[in-house]
Amino acid sequence: MIAALSLLLLAFLPQTLALAPILDGGIRNYIVRFTQYKPADHHRDYLTSSSPRGWSWIDRRNPASEFPTDFGLISIEDGARDRVVREIEGLRLVKDVSLDMRYSRGVLQENGDRVEDLVLRKGKRFTRMSWEGDWETVEDQFAGVWNSTTGSLGKRALMMQRSQVTSMFGADSLWSKGYTGQKVRMAIFDTGIRADHPHFRNIKERTNWTNEDTLNDNLGHGTFVAGVIAGTDSNCLGFAPDTEIYAFRVFTDSQVSYTSWFLDAFNYAIASKMDVLNLSIGGPDYLDLPFVEKVWEITANNIIMVSAIGNDGPLYGTLNNPADQSDVIGVGGIDYSDHIASFSSRGMSTWEIPHGYGRVKPDIVAYGREIMGSKISTGCKTLSGTSVASPVVAGVVCLLVSVIPEDRRKDILNPASMKQALVEGAAKLSGPNMYEQGAGRVDLLESYELLRSYQPRASIFPSILDYSDCPYSWPFCRQPLYAGSMPVIFNVTILNGMGVIGYVESPPTWHPSDDEGNLLSIHFAHSEVIWPWTGYLALYMQIKEEGAQYSGEIEGNVTVKVYSPPAPGEKSRRRSTCVLQLKVKVVPTPPRSRRILWDQFHSIKYPPGYIPRDSLDVRNDILDWHGDHLHTNFHLMFNMLRDSGYYVETLGSPLTCFDARQYGTLMLVDLEDEYFEEEIEKLRLDVQSGLGLAVFSDWYNVDTMVKMRFFDDNTRSWWTPVTGGANVPALNDLLAPFGIAFGDKILNGDFSVDGEQSRYASGTDIVKFPAGGFVHSFPFLDTSESGAQNLLLTSGLSKEDSPILGLVEAGKGRIAVYGDSNCLDSSHMVTNCYWLLRKILDFTSGNVKDPLLFNPSTKQKDPLYVDDHHLPSRRTDVNFSTYSAVVSKELICRSDSRFEVWGTKGYNLHVRGRSRKLPGFPVIDLGRGLNSTAEFFPPSRPKSGERKHRDAWGNSYLGLFYDDLDTPVLVASHWIIPAVIAVTGFIILLGFLRIRQRRRRRRKSSGHPRFTNP
Repeated sequence: MIAALSLLLLAFLPQTLALAPILDGGIRNYIVRFTQYKPADHHRDYLTSSSPRGWSWIDRRNPASEFPTDFGLISIEDGARDRVVREIEGLRLVKDVSLDMRYSRGVLQENGDRVEDLVLRKGKRFTRMSWEGDWETVEDQFAGVWNSTTGSLGKRALMMQRSQVTSMFGADSLWSKGYTGQKVRMAIFDTGIRADHPHFRNIKERTNWTNEDTLNDNLGHGTFVAGVIAGTDSNCLGFAPDTEIYAFRVFTDSQVSYTSWFLDAFNYAIASKMDVLNLSIGGPDYLDLPFVEKVWEITANNIIMVSAIGNDGPLYGTLNNPADQSDVIGVGGIDYSDHIASFSSRGMSTWEIPHGYGRVKPDIVAYGREIMGSKISTGCKTLSGTSVASPVVAGVVCLLVSVIPEDRRKDILNPASMKQALVEGAAKLSGPNMYEQGAGRVDLLESYELLRSYQPRASIFPSILDYSDCPYSWPFCRQPLYAGSMPVIFNVTILNGMGVIGYVESPPTWHPSDDEGNLLSIHFAHSEVIWPWTGYLALYMQIKEEGAQYSGEIEGNVTVKVYSPPAPGEKSRRRSTCVLQLKVKVVPTPPRSRRILWDQFHSIKYPPGYIPRDSLDVRNDILDWHGDHLHTNFHLMFNMLRDSGYYVETLGSPLTCFDARQYGTLMLVDLEDEYFEEEIEKLRLDVQSGLGLAVFSDWYNVDTMVKMRFFDDNTRSWWTPVTGGANVPALNDLLAPFGIAFGDKILNGDFSVDGEQSRYASGTDIVKFPAGGFVHSFPFLDTSESGAQNLLLTSGLSKEDSPILGLVEAGKGRIAVYGDSNCLDSSHMVTNCYWLLRKILDFTSGNVKDPLLFNPSTKQKDPLYVDDHHLPSRRTDVNFSTYSAVVSKELICRSDSRFEVWGTKGYNLHVRGRSRKLPGFPVIDLGRGLNSTAEFFPPSRPKSGERKHRDAWGNSYLGLFYDDLDTPVLVASHWIIPAVIAVTGFIILLGFLRIRQRRRRRRKSSGHPRFTNP
């Protein structure tokens, strides 16, 4: 079992990890991707002639060897790595060079118990089934149910009835029509299958892609998955018993695989023209580009991929790749009561969070608890997990594919059209929200009816956003829109069943159902190219200023026209109009004291770097990968704030990009990034002018970070945290103008305030705080590396009081700082500190001083102070610019800040125009001049004629000129043209009047009377 270990870890402290060396001779394998498909020998010869030194070619002997390939596998010694990689990547026919990553299912804890993913790491692993341990032991336990006494027959019958999942979806109805999955090629990427297994009548091919010399399944995982899809045993029937099974053995008996194995197997699946592919694996790393891009290639070749969404629930922001990709059918799990299974991962997708907002995933859910399937050699067993739910849907897909005549399948069926049939036919469950259930429970018969009459078209998923539909439309239904807020982003997926590639033909359009609908302004961003089969459409929704007092609902539709090139035999483009139905709730703009701004911009998560967890007590999840968003791992806090009457907005731009006069409190929670100097100065002025500031930090200790270095056997490289739980040195820079700083202790323990019990989990201490403030200290152990050494010197008998909470007034503003964020983060929360957050916000937003927090005994007569050179320092051995949106980047406002500043740097740019006044709605000046407290900054004006916005990294996109006359005027050309026309008209009119005047004078001077006709 040692071979299965992805990471070998030894504990040196309760909250930190020690390294364990793995001897690999300093040689690593690398994937070289080429721009063309050629025979492997051709690629080898090309590399040899172009870059002859420092690497060795690795021959891959597998069934894909007879086909052209787009990659090669080479080994490079560590000492020559940089030079060799640089030389090879510089070659004209080379796309890139990347590590051949190792995937593993699980690791061992120190006590030897199996757990799923002690460390989440780059790459993929099986999605856990709920019955872990030895497979045969599980089967024996289940066998005990079948061998139960007569008195248990009722229970046994119930289990049989509930576990025959095919009957619950009505598969027998399609079987009776003659649809059984015939002529459908089903690829199962798993642990293999035995050739003589009695449950399968149509095993077409078994292939082995591992370094083991066997085709058999010795674990049971692959056999069980195949049984759910195509089993024929009457006790554990599959959905499509006549499906042609192609078993791809991509995991060893030690549950290990490599990227190169998957790439070869994927290429073979393309060459073999598979119809459907099931992948019951997943992982948090969506930046493993060779894997991700090969999945795109799989679906682009019209292979319908179904994948498990992951078993990291009930936490939010835990979607696994590749199921989180828009071109893949991502499947979550439910139980027989139609409740979301606790193990099923929740959305939203986190790819897009650094750039805006995530997508709705999973796509659909299916039964995934206590499902019957085939054992390794014979007989049946029940298992649970999204590994089970995924083949349930894969079996449904195989059955639906067989409904379409074989000669028409490629014209009708593709990854987009199949997803359309599944999501549009799904039954929405009452209770779960869209990020838990997607479109709902798969409905085989409804999807069947949709496919029978299907014509290629494009559509949007989800197709409805209804603020009155709660809880399904959470989090949108939890907070209405109002004038002056940051844009509310809704990110939907475009499904293009017309072709693998498509384009947006004309700008998306908002069609309000009545005049009040013109109060809603929507800015759109969308995919320039819809490929493969899917794209995105992002809505940035805001209420215009004249709606500041409006209360009610706004309804209407958003339409976007999509086209694809003509199909073979067609002459004209395929066109389709997608419709998104909107129904939003609007309220008058809340008072400043009830508005909170959440800083998302300065959050960094895994991937791409080793961003460590916030609580070092958590041993089974060392990476911070849940998004750190209000609607992922802080969703419970978001709900609490809404229940408390607060309105919470998200800032995805620097602190220079918001008007501080509109907010009671700026919340900085668990932030890892640096700050621009302009941000530091603007925040100082904002607080002095009345903005409240609430900071929740986390641990930061360089010695501990170094000790957390470990050898990742996936990448066969050493991983070191790029920062702590929070970037304390950066926070200290931000708070320096107020005389506040955090230290580098790592404090753990329980404390109580007036009966409120709280857990301080790997928090830090306050080492600088101004006189006159209120500071709360509690006795904790310092478990940092340096603190542990001091503990040994003092025999570990004493706990020192450490300041952890500070509150102070600064000018007209108020500041509260707390050294731990775990009590707000639902990922690994022991006890919440919502009671404390409410009291803090009462102070920072409303200047309400709770007697508990402002006890005279806690008031500082003298400041807390340490020299700056004793403050925590930054690591000098980390290239932080690789992960940062600040370091070596341009200061710029993004599209999720107020639309008045899109494409600008946000320095005191005032709105130069008004939206069209609507009947019955007065124009109200909300004082929206941005950054009013930062008037010392020179305004940054967009260049005349510039048609650019900026994306999350400052790249150009879309345009500054809008066709929508309801949007504010931003650039000079919007008013110069009307002004020129007006002046020209005035001059012409003046000239005309002068001509008339001269004529009248001439008539008077002539003296000729006017005669009538006789």
